[in-house]
Amino acid sequence: MDDDDSRLARWENRSEIPLFLLSLLFLGAYAAHVLAPGWPQAAHTALIASIDAIWTCFAVDYLVRLRLGGHRFGPRYVAHHLLDTVVLILPLLRPLRAVHIYQVMQRRHEQPRLSLYGRVIAYAGITAVLIGFSGALAVYQQERYAPGATIRTFGDAVWWTCETLTTVGYGDVTPVTSWGRVIATFLMLMGLALLGAVTGSFSSWLYQAFAREGELPPGR
Repeated sequence: MDDDDSRLARWENRSEIPLFLLSLLFLGAYAAHVLAPGWPQAAHTALIASIDAIWTCFAVDYLVRLRLGGHRFGPRYVAHHLLDTVVLILPLLRPLRAVHIYQVMQRRHEQPRLSLYGRVIAYAGITAVLIGFSGALAVYQQERYAPGATIRTFGDAVWWTCETLTTVGYGDVTPVTSWGRVIATFLMLMGLALLGAVTGSFSSWLYQAFAREGELPPGR
């Protein structure tokens, strides 16, 4: 491991958990800002200042990783660090970097504590909860006061998010604003990706389980 890689690894080991805790604070501050409109204006000003300060920390972390990795910012870097870039643009998804926390903790062990299939299921579950909650907050903020909106309460937003992520889509509540529909498109894509990952992992696990028990037909 060269010096740049070792410095980057040290930075990740030291910063990942504090930044994860900051991401939870970010999510909590945003949730309070959206769900408590009756709070005094001073409280909302403080929440917005906290949100901006925490996002600045995320931006600094992104730049430090770029610098320590010895890379130049561009399409190639974004493609190889897609999750880092996405959570910088959409900081509500920053808790998804919990995956990296697991990797940091596992560097001290030769084998992961969870199997590959267990990790896929765990990551998919965590991702669904975080994306669902964040999506519900975002669409509720955009829709609640819009003319002709059917998403009037946070409960409506949560129900709509569950419909969208599971690709059911009853159509009883739907976004009417432009940004609401952008959020809907993102959630639909994420729902398809999550269902595909879980279904593929479960199918592979079943195949291997049947293979170990000799229940597969000859020639498979």
